Amino acid sequence: MKITRHIHQRIRIKNTFITFAILAILIALAVISHRYTTEVDLTVNNSNTLSAASQKILASLAEPITVTAYIKETSLQQQLTQLLNKYRRFKQNISIDFIDPTQVPEKARELNIGPQGAIIVEYQGRTEKINYLDESTLSNALLQLAHSKERWVTFLTGHGERSPFNKANFDLGLFGTQLNDHKLKVQTINLVKFPSIPDNSSLLILATPAVALLTGELNIIRDYINKGGNLLLLSDPKNPHLKVIEEQLGITKLPGIIVDSGSSLYGIDDPSFVLISEYSRHPITVNFNSITVFPISSAFSFNDETEFKAETLLTSVSKSWTETSDISGKVRFDVDSQEQQGPLTLAYALTRHFSDKSQQRIVVLGDGDFLSNAYLGNVGNSELGFRIINWLTHDDQFIEIPKKTAPGKSLILTTTSIAIIGFGFLLILPLFFTIMGFIIWRKRKQR
Repeated sequence: MKITRHIHQRIRIKNTFITFAILAILIALAVISHRYTTEVDLTVNNSNTLSAASQKILASLAEPITVTAYIKETSLQQQLTQLLNKYRRFKQNISIDFIDPTQVPEKARELNIGPQGAIIVEYQGRTEKINYLDESTLSNALLQLAHSKERWVTFLTGHGERSPFNKANFDLGLFGTQLNDHKLKVQTINLVKFPSIPDNSSLLILATPAVALLTGELNIIRDYINKGGNLLLLSDPKNPHLKVIEEQLGITKLPGIIVDSGSSLYGIDDPSFVLISEYSRHPITVNFNSITVFPISSAFSFNDETEFKAETLLTSVSKSWTETSDISGKVRFDVDSQEQQGPLTLAYALTRHFSDKSQQRIVVLGDGDFLSNAYLGNVGNSELGFRIINWLTHDDQFIEIPKKTAPGKSLILTTTSIAIIGFGFLLILPLFFTIMGFIIWRKRKQR
């Protein structure tokens, strides 16, 4: 067929129309893709998508969520942004603000934020502070904010106990302030003036009394325990004033102070500082990964003949021991003494069930300093304290999110496999393409 000038013009118009049609379709697709996004996670275990548990938590949070990251390092900011982008796929009203903690020292001190930084998650006026960045930690913080309810925590006073309101290094004023920030109402009681534990109290805290309690006071506390009251008992080495309560719980304090020879690895020269980085499996320590510091601690043993079920909560390392002599100069374990070799139990979590299916919860811990104003800001001390309080007040809803590991991330080849692949790519494929090219060239030349 002879192609005339008229046919050329028709073809040109047709091609122009097709070109404009394709451009219009591309522009329309671009506009649609800008307004509506669709993402598909093609990884084997959906490692780029939030778990079903996290999605369920977000569905229960209708109000906006504010995340304030007191982080200086750019790499950590990028990690947090990537993590929050996963959450934004299921909840749009999540905002994030990055603040350099060195630029706001007063605010950092108020929030007990150390040089490593921290993340403050806020929802409906309530806040949670997290130090470890992953989906499990963030989702559990949101879970706590979603189900937090008003609770009353009662501190015993009148015997030189650590005060939840005072600001001395010995006291627990900073921790008391943070409890209030988390909608935990703090109150104190002097059993001489008010001879009963308030009915609205979810928890009684005995924080290392400096003098002995009166017999009547001890009887009130013992009756409170017998009736199923929740209790946090903070003791110290050489403090005998809670011995009656400890015996009621089946707890025996071992002589001496726990000495940790491995504390020097963390730059701490005082061997009486116990550092814990590995934790027993317990609801209090679910997904808890921070190091905790215990300045002067005593060890406990438990009598199995009591009605309580005891679970070890905190243990020292195997290279620790109970030092019964004065800690001065170079200390070492004395086999021929009352000293006991580690690992040693610093804290027990006790539970007991009653006929009405209620559960009594008690924590006995051999160091009251770790929550004091002087040491609360050390790495994970504050978070562990809140976890203990939440568990004791039955507000311990935590979820375990399994770690998503991508299968087949490494490829291990034998020497024979490597030789075959190398031979194939370096010789067989080039030779094949050369022969095919020659054959095609010959056929075209023969036409």
